[in-house]
Amino acid sequence: MGLSRAAIAAIAGIVILGAAGGALLYAKPDALFKGSTPAEARKSDLARFATRSLARLETPAETPVAPDYVFKARDGRDARFADFRGKVVVVNLWAMWCAPCRTEMPTLQALASAYEGKDLVVLPINVDATDDAVADALSFIDVHEPLPFYGDRDFKLPFVLPGEGKMPQTVILDRQGRMRASFSGEADWAGPEARALVDALLAEPA
Repeated sequence: MGLSRAAIAAIAGIVILGAAGGALLYAKPDALFKGSTPAEARKSDLARFATRSLARLETPAETPVAPDYVFKARDGRDARFADFRGKVVVVNLWAMWCAPCRTEMPTLQALASAYEGKDLVVLPINVDATDDAVADALSFIDVHEPLPFYGDRDFKLPFVLPGEGKMPQTVILDRQGRMRASFSGEADWAGPEARALVDALLAEPA
């Protein structure tokens, strides 16, 4: 079956474009597919802080509100992320069996101390499950004042947050409770990159 004149003209146009501007076609193939966007466009302006110790920081353009998940305060009362609305919150999931979690804890302690009295909450949530492990975790966090103790013995929260089970896992919430950045693995939360990130979120309107 022969091709119509319209089809021949369309093919000719593609051939000419390929010859004259093939670099454009191959340099940005995502532009040819509806709904696709370059990786840079899928990140927020906080991506500028993903450098040095925070090079693996994830800063998605879409920022859903943190899940309405119930974890426990030290005294056993229920706690939710919504309880901290109005403040910037650095959520850190950790466990005693996780060596990198223990290694980075002093940097979270330093971050909390540096912003004490400001609208920043450093929120470590322990995910140990046994009584002995939780007792050890309490003793460990007590030498890292002013950090509080919160727990999730069900070990479900790591799979609800963006890190999908990775440990340690840190998620940063803005004043509206939206998940603005996340990091899987050990990081220096007392370093200049982390402080610049926190400062940028604190500077945003409530």
